[in-house]
Amino acid sequence: MVDKIIYRPIGIIHSPHKEPKGTPIQPAAAENVDGSVELFPKYTAGLKDLEGFSHIILIYHFHLSGKAALLVYPFMDTQAHGVFAMRGPARPNPIGLSVLKLTKINGNVLFVRDVDIVDGTPLLDIKPYVPDFDIRPAKSCGWLDNNVKKLANVRDDGRFKKS
Repeated sequence: MVDKIIYRPIGIIHSPHKEPKGTPIQPAAAENVDGSVELFPKYTAGLKDLEGFSHIILIYHFHLSGKAALLVYPFMDTQAHGVFAMRGPARPNPIGLSVLKLTKINGNVLFVRDVDIVDGTPLLDIKPYVPDFDIRPAKSCGWLDNNVKKLANVRDDGRFKKS
């Protein structure tokens, strides 16, 4: 069994969101919000052929999230849910994932749209978004079935921020 895993950032995500509070909680609620991803120069060669994809998956570290909890009150509900039944930042391993539009690549900088990520967030990985791989029909979305309609109006209220 592995006791410890160490990841090193490969870049930094830049966005107009300067703190968690007020940040959209999903890319679908951050429509047309532009940002950029500054890949560290030593990883630039890894961008070869990425420009052919309309969307990318960013995997990042929630560097501003507070202590993890197994039961949490998510942004779109007043009931506590298990951390693995929600997508917020206060997790045992504070890893985030966003599917963003890729608008342009210039050297080691990727320009993205629909950014729901706080400025300065450490980037762990980039993967191409492939609908044939990534879209799966869902029959239900659990507790979110009755709450997903709230997404457009919900923003981070700071509840998961480091103290």
